[in-house]
Amino acid sequence: MKKIFTLITFLIIFISSITKTYSIEADIFVQSTVNRAAKTLGGTLSKEERIKKLKEIARDTVDIDAIGFYSLGAYRKKLNEEQIEKYKEIFSEYFLKSFSSRLAEYSNPEIEVNSKKIINENYTIVTSTLVATESRPEVKIQWRVYTKNPDNLLIRDLIIEGLSLARTQKEEFASIINSNDGNIEALFKNLSDFVIR
Repeated sequence: MKKIFTLITFLIIFISSITKTYSIEADIFVQSTVNRAAKTLGGTLSKEERIKKLKEIARDTVDIDAIGFYSLGAYRKKLNEEQIEKYKEIFSEYFLKSFSSRLAEYSNPEIEVNSKKIINENYTIVTSTLVATESRPEVKIQWRVYTKNPDNLLIRDLIIEGLSLARTQKEEFASIINSNDGNIEALFKNLSDFVIR
């Protein structure tokens, strides 16, 4: 009886240790995410079904609100509460459509996770490679993972061949707002138009 109790105690400690380790490993999180996407893209689903599945993956793994607010830059401070809620809704729809529709064009994308670099307690950079095929070259991709909550890791940026997608989007949004005399509603309309196309 004592041996059985000792074994059970050991198993509980061991499983807890595995769970804790898994929850804080950003490279495992990224590999798991790309595996889910690859499974979706490599199956027999229709394009519409792929898009639906990819949106689910994005909701689970990407910090959409944080990316949205980063993309606004200093303009975020000029929004009232009603505009903030409106923007969050529009940006989420915009992001999910943009993300899923682009990725749905791929078939069997093979991404290998190579390494990780812990920047601080909040961020880890995971380096990976999109494996080359006959139709495309090798592509280096870095994932900026928000790790403050080790039980809920979230992606906040992709850096593709040195180009930050979040920063690029921030510049695009600023350009739209600036070309409309600082009117934030022009950005809202631009995003909404994209969503309904």
